[in-house]
Amino acid sequence: MSRRQGWFEGWRLLVVFTLSLIALSLWIASMRQFEVEGVRMVIRFTARSSLLLFCLAFSAAALARLWPNGWTRWQRRNRRYLGLSFAASHAIHAVAIVAFASMDPAGFAEATSAASFIFGGIGYGFIIAMSATSFDRTAALIGPRAWRALHLAGGYYLWFQFMVSFGKRVPAMPLYAAFLVPLLVVMALRLIAMAARPRGQTVAAG
Repeated sequence: MSRRQGWFEGWRLLVVFTLSLIALSLWIASMRQFEVEGVRMVIRFTARSSLLLFCLAFSAAALARLWPNGWTRWQRRNRRYLGLSFAASHAIHAVAIVAFASMDPAGFAEATSAASFIFGGIGYGFIIAMSATSFDRTAALIGPRAWRALHLAGGYYLWFQFMVSFGKRVPAMPLYAAFLVPLLVVMALRLIAMAARPRGQTVAAG
């Protein structure tokens, strides 16, 4: 890890992102006196911050391969911490969802479905498993093959879930199509990097 990068490297990067997300979420909720609408605003905010952080982590290896420069090397070097920052964002998202459910059960029931519980639960299962194996010791315990399989499957599943979650809102709110653009770009980058890799090599998960 380069010491010149200061707060924007490694665990310090994770702490900065996590504390910033918590502070912003509290500020957003306070705009509506911590009532239901404020909580729902936090849900929307953290869905979008999670999307951004996921795309940064999921595109890191592909970008570093295709366009090696200072930014992409930083992104690749901090991919683990960007992924953990995504997990922190989605943990805040989960807390806001639970608060919404407890404060407005009828509104929560109207806004959710059995499918959202099932597929969302699978997504959170992947996030927990991927976060737990983002440390050298736990990664070594499961071995490189299992680690790669988990992070590849989890990454592609979460990408698909983001596509569905934002895409289903497009018919009612066309501006939501803008959130699909980074997801499509990230997938295109990964496919291009896979096609460009030397025979016998693979693009790293994440």
